[in-house]
Amino acid sequence: MLHPSLTVSTQDYSLLTDLYELTMGACYVGEGIADKPASFELFVRRLPQSYGYLIAMGLAQAIEYLEQLHFSSEQIQQLQQLGIFDHAPPEFWSVLEGKVFTGDVWAMSEGTAAFANEPLLRVEAPLWQAQLVETYLLNAINYQTLIATRAARMRDVAGETAKLLEFGTRRAFSPQASLWAARAALAAGFNSTSNVAAALKLGEVPSGTMAHSLVMAIGALQGGEDDAFTAFNRYFPQAPLLIDTYDTVAAAERLASLPAEERQFAGVRIDSGDIAVLSQKVRSLLPDTAIFASGDLDEWEMERLLIEGAMIDGYGIGTKLVTGTPMNGVYKLVEIDGVPTCKQSASKETFPGRKQVFRRRQNGKLQGDRLGLMTDSPEDGETPLLEKVMAQGESAMSVEPLDTLRDRVRQATLSLPDALRSLHDPDTISVQLSSQLDQLNRNYQ
Repeated sequence: MLHPSLTVSTQDYSLLTDLYELTMGACYVGEGIADKPASFELFVRRLPQSYGYLIAMGLAQAIEYLEQLHFSSEQIQQLQQLGIFDHAPPEFWSVLEGKVFTGDVWAMSEGTAAFANEPLLRVEAPLWQAQLVETYLLNAINYQTLIATRAARMRDVAGETAKLLEFGTRRAFSPQASLWAARAALAAGFNSTSNVAAALKLGEVPSGTMAHSLVMAIGALQGGEDDAFTAFNRYFPQAPLLIDTYDTVAAAERLASLPAEERQFAGVRIDSGDIAVLSQKVRSLLPDTAIFASGDLDEWEMERLLIEGAMIDGYGIGTKLVTGTPMNGVYKLVEIDGVPTCKQSASKETFPGRKQVFRRRQNGKLQGDRLGLMTDSPEDGETPLLEKVMAQGESAMSVEPLDTLRDRVRQATLSLPDALRSLHDPDTISVQLSSQLDQLNRNYQ
């Protein structure tokens, strides 16, 4: 018997949800409120520890999901056979037929800097539809926003010229996550990814180096480490050589002793040991050769290396980029049939009503944000951040090239005060409430 495939396709979107999204939908149908207009907003209550800001990402995949979402007759039959829905109203099954999402979406552009309690996205749709899509939207936005934020911080530390290579596929939480992580990293400032599928799907060229196994295999069969370097460089002269399998400095000394015509390799990579010290020694031996560092690097380790005088031209970053402290985005009902709603649980309160974020900048620098209602108007110097990106179930946004997103992320990061960009006890922005939102919120207290 073959094992069931757990690879996600667009046909699986409808069932890729938590059960309670479906059971709540059935309840809404039974109570006659399934088509009441509802608004849900996706936001974080607080930033992850040691983060002063977030970079919004994942909207493109969210819109693609909403456009493709539908239930096949076979999927509806599968649900009916579970026994869970035996008491659900019969009308529920007809509701699932046809195009599932017919609503509107308002969102921040990908690459926008965001803060706690600011909606990254709002869904306005019939109640059952807006409820059903919660799980997937949180998955897409939470993960890519986390990766994009970390990538932006790493670019901030590395500076403008260093090469940043995404190497996280083998540590990402799933094959699907590896594709999203590669996209988010590239969009937030990385130069390339080693994930071949992601690169090709995104119109990029993948990049990589070599593993210790090649050095050991060819070295054992043909005579030594230098034979491995020669062989690999013969076929892939654009790829750096991994020089720390045995003795990093000794390998660099032998490469430096080669005649000039044989010293035509793209760079070297150091993956272990005291990278700061080793990079300095390698630079003294190979002054014109690019040096890449890898090995469980994150933004704090990159900062430490630079403080210690490491001579590094590029970084290969995997595990610490694609894993780490999760972004706990939530998706909450803020209005139903024109009536503002909010959650009042201790430490989990939310603000009522459909909202807009108004951003103030001066000379290109962020001055502050004001959280208001959609009926509020921007004040002098303010720009509203949420734009309609989907109307009546159809995308209203164009596909943006990665270079456009990279530029937006970099400009967003550079616009932040230094205290927000710090890796150590950073400040953050507490959004001000408009007078209308403040009054509405008081009415619910």
